[in-house]
Amino acid sequence: MTAEELRAFERDIAADFEAKKIHAPVHLSGGNEDQLIELFKEVAPEDWVFATYRNHYHALLRGIPAETVKAEILAGKSMFWSSPTHRFVTSAIVGGILPIAAGVAAGIKRRGEPGQVWVFLGDMAATTGIFHEAVHYADGHDLPMRFIVEDNGLSTDSPTRACWGKDILVPSPRVWRYTYKRVWPHVNSGVWVNF
Repeated sequence: MTAEELRAFERDIAADFEAKKIHAPVHLSGGNEDQLIELFKEVAPEDWVFATYRNHYHALLRGIPAETVKAEILAGKSMFWSSPTHRFVTSAIVGGILPIAAGVAAGIKRRGEPGQVWVFLGDMAATTGIFHEAVHYADGHDLPMRFIVEDNGLSTDSPTRACWGKDILVPSPRVWRYTYKRVWPHVNSGVWVNF
């Protein structure tokens, strides 16, 4: 998908939310289209992708049909849904996806299978203990795994570095980070909707 196709998808989801077609929170992506398009050029069909509650772009770039992604969102699963067929898993729990992703990477290594795990997380999740544990475990066991920190500088709506006082990203060759400016509010479209 192109950057404009990704943006159009999210505008369509925002319109559906505002039209009261989605009876659950949505976390729209935006501002990181180019970075994700480049990253997903490295993701192979045999790889696994683990994403956060802000996962629409990841699903689309993973190759999941837009109609399937939209159906999950309309069903109220914007923040938590999976497609084993596409080797795609999400979680709404901050950092909750990290140990699951590490477990899958360990399984790939133990079975000698091809592929690796790509796990996406925000800069707030990168400050948590579970992130540090997952990275150290992946490094210590040489797991086929990449951690992608999507740094928009915000922990929900609070500046991450102001909350923590410094940047505490774990140094590891498995940790990649890119920065971007979020274009949508943390949750929903910015329009208050009563159901």
